Amino acid sequence: MVASSNCDTETLLQRVVEGDCSAREELLVRHRGRLRQMVAFRLDRRLAARIDPSDVVQEALAEAAQKLSDYLERRPLPFYPWLRQLALQRLVDLHRSHIQAQKRSVTREEAQALPLADESALELADRLMGSTGSPIGHLLRAELRAQVHAALLRIPPRDREVLVLRHLEQLSIREMAAVLGIREGAVKTRHLRALQRFRDAVTEEQGEGTS
Repeated sequence: MVASSNCDTETLLQRVVEGDCSAREELLVRHRGRLRQMVAFRLDRRLAARIDPSDVVQEALAEAAQKLSDYLERRPLPFYPWLRQLALQRLVDLHRSHIQAQKRSVTREEAQALPLADESALELADRLMGSTGSPIGHLLRAELRAQVHAALLRIPPRDREVLVLRHLEQLSIREMAAVLGIREGAVKTRHLRALQRFRDAVTEEQGEGTS
């Protein structure tokens, strides 16, 4: 699905280069759903009542339209990670202006500084538990949800961010490499390590819960 989408995106990019205005419009809206999902997952609950994820995405797409010609000349990132970067920066700026008093720059790996809403963390836990293949992965019972949520908080933020990118945002390995600024092989290694640390943390949480 992602590979097909990437192929279609590359075709649209080429058509834009050739001056196809309709392709330009399609290019900017084809990833709207993915961007909105990313924003919704990362939107602090304290902002949710005041900010609609669709508005954040619309502003990011408007910025992308202004910067598209420059993007096509330089191609600093694959197209979706570039769009995602614009939307994430909008979200970071909103979070900073509404919640954080201090101002500081945000680097690639500071996305985890944005809070993950409890609902998003639980959805991530559901997806991870379903993919582990371990006995605890057969059913995520209600009484385990708090333990699984706590396990996510146990693992390092960098590992948690990899799991968010892969299992919540459902980025491809290539897209994750672009977002994190590392090689695809390193992404695979980091993902496997994060999964193992998550499994270990769940086991520890369950052990503490029964002791």
